[in-house]
Amino acid sequence: MGVPAFFRWLSRKYPSIIVHCVEEKGKECNGVCIPVDTTKPNPNEVEFDNLYLDMNGIIHPCTHPEDKPAPKNEDEMMVAIFEYIDRLFNIVRPRRVLYMAIDGVAPRAKMNQQRSRRFRASKEGVELVEEKSRVREEVIQKGGYLPPEEIKERFDSNCITPGTEFMDNLAHCLRYYVAERLTNDPGWKNIVVFLSDASVPGEGEHKIMDFIRRQRAQPNHDPNTHHCLCGADADLIMLGLATHEPNFTIIREEFKPNKPRPCGLCGQTGHEIKDCQGMPREKQGQHDEFANTMPLAEQEFIFIRLCVLREYLARELTMASLPFPFDFERSVDDWVFMCFFVGNDFLPHLPSLEIREGAIDRLVRIYKDVVHKTGGYLTQNGYVNLERVEMIMQAVGVAEDNIFKKRKEDEENFKRRNKEKRKRMKAEQQGPAYLTMGQFAPHALGRRDRPEAVQNARHQACDMRMQSNMVNAAQSLKAMMKNGGNSSAGPSDSADSRGVKRKADDSDSEPEPEDNVRLWEEGWKQRYYKNKFDVDATDEDFRRKVVQSYVEGLCWVLRYYYQGCASWKWYFPFHYAPFASDFKDIKDMFSDFEKDTKPFKPLEQLMGVFPAASGNFLPPTWRNLMSSPDSSIIDFYPDDFAIDLNGKKYAWQGVALLPFVDERRLRAALADVYPDLTPEEKRRNSLGSDVLFLGKSHPLFDFIHELYRTESNEDTEIPAELCHGIQGRLNLDDDPILPDNTVRSPVPMLRDISQNTAIGVKFKDPQYPDGFVFKAVLLPGAKIPSKVLKPEDWVRGNGQSWRPQLGFNPNRQQAHLDQSGFRALGHNLNRSQQGGGQYSSTPPPSSYNQGGYRPSHSGGHQSFQRKTHTQTHTDVMQGLIFALLSV
Repeated sequence: MGVPAFFRWLSRKYPSIIVHCVEEKGKECNGVCIPVDTTKPNPNEVEFDNLYLDMNGIIHPCTHPEDKPAPKNEDEMMVAIFEYIDRLFNIVRPRRVLYMAIDGVAPRAKMNQQRSRRFRASKEGVELVEEKSRVREEVIQKGGYLPPEEIKERFDSNCITPGTEFMDNLAHCLRYYVAERLTNDPGWKNIVVFLSDASVPGEGEHKIMDFIRRQRAQPNHDPNTHHCLCGADADLIMLGLATHEPNFTIIREEFKPNKPRPCGLCGQTGHEIKDCQGMPREKQGQHDEFANTMPLAEQEFIFIRLCVLREYLARELTMASLPFPFDFERSVDDWVFMCFFVGNDFLPHLPSLEIREGAIDRLVRIYKDVVHKTGGYLTQNGYVNLERVEMIMQAVGVAEDNIFKKRKEDEENFKRRNKEKRKRMKAEQQGPAYLTMGQFAPHALGRRDRPEAVQNARHQACDMRMQSNMVNAAQSLKAMMKNGGNSSAGPSDSADSRGVKRKADDSDSEPEPEDNVRLWEEGWKQRYYKNKFDVDATDEDFRRKVVQSYVEGLCWVLRYYYQGCASWKWYFPFHYAPFASDFKDIKDMFSDFEKDTKPFKPLEQLMGVFPAASGNFLPPTWRNLMSSPDSSIIDFYPDDFAIDLNGKKYAWQGVALLPFVDERRLRAALADVYPDLTPEEKRRNSLGSDVLFLGKSHPLFDFIHELYRTESNEDTEIPAELCHGIQGRLNLDDDPILPDNTVRSPVPMLRDISQNTAIGVKFKDPQYPDGFVFKAVLLPGAKIPSKVLKPEDWVRGNGQSWRPQLGFNPNRQQAHLDQSGFRALGHNLNRSQQGGGQYSSTPPPSSYNQGGYRPSHSGGHQSFQRKTHTQTHTDVMQGLIFALLSV
């Protein structure tokens, strides 16, 4: 979700929601990897029922990782995805359901953001190649050394979009993976696996939410089901709260800022491409044995406990003396709704509301002040009361002028502090020009030995001057080399250049982008509409049109979170948001959305979100529409486009000014090329359905097997008593995975499943009549988890050092090592004294370092993990540390 810094703000404001995961590692004996027994109790001391995987958050880091060498081909990418899922399954250990959801065709409102991301990625890729070529030429001209340029085909991450061959291959590989695990892993034998691949419309996280909503509306649903959702998007927190399930946890990778990244030219860390000087590479290890490896530490995971977040919100949102009964569940829905104003994937944030400036806290304060006058809550079951929302917006609008002035003041103070900090750091780095020797040298207090007396003061002074001149000469030589060997400038020129250099260091290092709007000055509203929309602020009809579209967007987003997609066609048709003070008379601005809209087909969506540079993923005649001058939609695919920083500092924070796709024009152009599709392309362009898998020991296995034996072609209801209360309709799969049939491996390095015991069948969620409303309430029988927060958790700055909790047991005894223990570990793990920390020289997994896959031979269980002897030794030592610190 497009809410920059939301998780950082949330974790700082409510730190107790985070728990660090306890992860049990597999062992290796005589070269054979022994996997973790996931049938044992969860080491985090909590048992989860359902695990949901937002697969796109797994696919991207496995296919083009930022902190380790990328896989060489698609086969290695698939194995990396399998290993990632294995690791998550080991941590969470679900007992009922594993739901894997890949992003399918998204609603039109989301496609605008997807289009912006993919055009940016293509543009940044071209700019990166140009920058590398330019810097390489400059470095070589100055005499620097760079390793020869690798001729390697760049992985285009835009292929991770529904309708491409890559996503089709991924779906086949995941079917194989699920069958293998259900057949060979004892921890999977009693769970039901749902696979919703890219052929099923909808975003991954919203397909998961739709599954949860439809199951909890069934009479057989267990209201105390413990859900665990994996994903890094900030909107998962709001989506989890919107379910009103009391036991909901999110697992995500722990974010560690400032990770060292290698330079794209020389491969060394510590600088970026633009600062590369082509310096010789330092030896890695005693015998350079760690050359061609990256500093690497395995990514850790954290849990976000939404039950604890609900505790925080209960204290913060509780209001006394209301003219209507207080309902905590309704107030949580209002809190989720107010978070939409600071930004999301479908709407730009309001100009006056920045999350880094405490916008959510401001909205909560206004909400608590105004709610007494509104006569009720802002939302109910995903529907918005616009009359009450207008009162909130008008209260924000009154403060807009002061918000903009305070923002400018804070920016100026920040620049001033940074300038002073740079001066201090420069002074500390430079140190004194020279150090005196002998009698005049600085000495520590209390030293018994006396300095030697100066024998000849004139010689001593001469030596000082010579040493100072040598320092100046060294600095001049460095400056000359940096300027490409240009030494023609005279002393006066040199002095002038040094003066300019000092001035540049004292000022801001990067030029400030020009801001023509100047929100902190009078007339900001007129300048905003003139610069952003090219209309006068006096044009009331246009401003009302923008506000109306934004109000529709608020209603659409909330409906999307609580009831599902209200319209596949709706989208916000502007790049910028209105001001809060413009929200006037909005009560009657929205009635309802168009009914019975349909999503795009996969290849149609590719035409709507891809730039021309990614046209190779499309059929030839379709691709031609992106590049041919005679194409009727050529204007949808600009070669270059502007990025408006919109008051931000970096390009990735700006607004990509791309033309919006006209659906009618696009469909009219595609009508002429549809007959050119091959049968395979037609299959990839069709919409699919979810698939349910389970193993031979599951109670539902015989029921599904009987459907295939009788060749039943009708939808069949799942007996709820056989599947933990899960309900839905089953239908035979066109290409089924059946027991006792060999499942061919789509990955050459993995073996076929000759004794398969898994079975797969199409699955449809329970259907409800038109107009059905899913209730946003706690279900009858739901048990609220025990309170976690203590009185000291509410006090900020109470002087106590915050320590992360390991696992769900707050009383876990923490062990510690004495000095001798740390010395012993240091001897084993500190391979290289250079770099940052004892793990900085740990090589990457051998799956990316060596080709070939060696399956294990223990108990018929096939592991996707491959390790070298050296890495195993490191893992054992790391495991020892973990065991000692988590006893």
